[in-house]
Amino acid sequence: MSEHVTIDLQDQIQIARLNRPERKNALTQDMYTALAHAIQSAETDDAIRCTLITGSEECFTAGNDLSDFAAGPVGEFETSPVGRFLFGLAGANKPVVTAVNGPAVGIGTTMLLHVDMVFAGNNTAFQMPFANLGLCPEGASSLLLPEWLGRVRAAELLLLGGVFDAPKALELGLINRVCEPAETERQALDACRQLAAQPPAAIRATKRLLNRRNQEALRTAMLAEGELFGERLTSPEAAEAFKAFMEKRKPDFSSFS
Repeated sequence: MSEHVTIDLQDQIQIARLNRPERKNALTQDMYTALAHAIQSAETDDAIRCTLITGSEECFTAGNDLSDFAAGPVGEFETSPVGRFLFGLAGANKPVVTAVNGPAVGIGTTMLLHVDMVFAGNNTAFQMPFANLGLCPEGASSLLLPEWLGRVRAAELLLLGGVFDAPKALELGLINRVCEPAETERQALDACRQLAAQPPAAIRATKRLLNRRNQEALRTAMLAEGELFGERLTSPEAAEAFKAFMEKRKPDFSSFS
C-alpha cells in the first residue's frame, strides 16, 4: 500500500484520501495500487456500502506523477496499477462519490466519468492536457465525452487541453454540485451517508441499470487508449513535453511531423 493514500471507514463509508500535498497529490503507481485495492475491498466487504475518493480543500490531484510514468508502462495495461484502478472503478457495483477541490488534472478529471456523484469546490480547475503532453486520452474519455457532450465539445476539451472551472463542469453535466471548498467534502459525505442508508441490493441494482450501456465498448475503448497511452509515453513528443515541464518552460513541437 501507499503512504500517500489513507483509507478510513466511517459509518459504512470507505474514505480514500489522496495525501501527497508536497506534490499536489500527483499519482504514482503505488497510489494507483492503493486506490485499486480500496475499490476491490468495497466490492467484497459487507461493512462498506459506499466509497468516497477525496483529497484536500486545496487539491484533488495534479494527475500522473510524470517522473514516475516517464519510464513507460508497467506490463499490460489492464493488469497495471492504473488499469486495475480504472477497470475497478468502471465496474464497481457499490456507489463511489468524489469530493474535488483545486487541481483535477488528467485522470483527476477522467476518473470522474466513472463515479456516481461528484461534488466540486468553486476553486476546482479541471483539465485533460493529454495532447499537450504528447499523450492521448485515457479512462475511456475518448468514448464517453463525445457521447455525453457531443463530439465538438469533447474535441475542444481533449485536443486543446484547456482548463475549465466547476461552474462550466456543472453546465456540461460532469458534476452534481458546486460548493465552497470548505464544504465540498461535507456535502459529499452527506450524500454518502444517504447512499449507505438506502437498501444496499436496490442501490446495486439501480447502479447496474445506470451502467447498462455497452460494457464491451467501454472495455475496448479503455484498452485501446491504454495501449496507445503506453506507446505515447516513450514518444519523442512526450519526452520533449516532460523535459519542458521539468525545466519549467513551454515545450517546442515545431520540429515534429
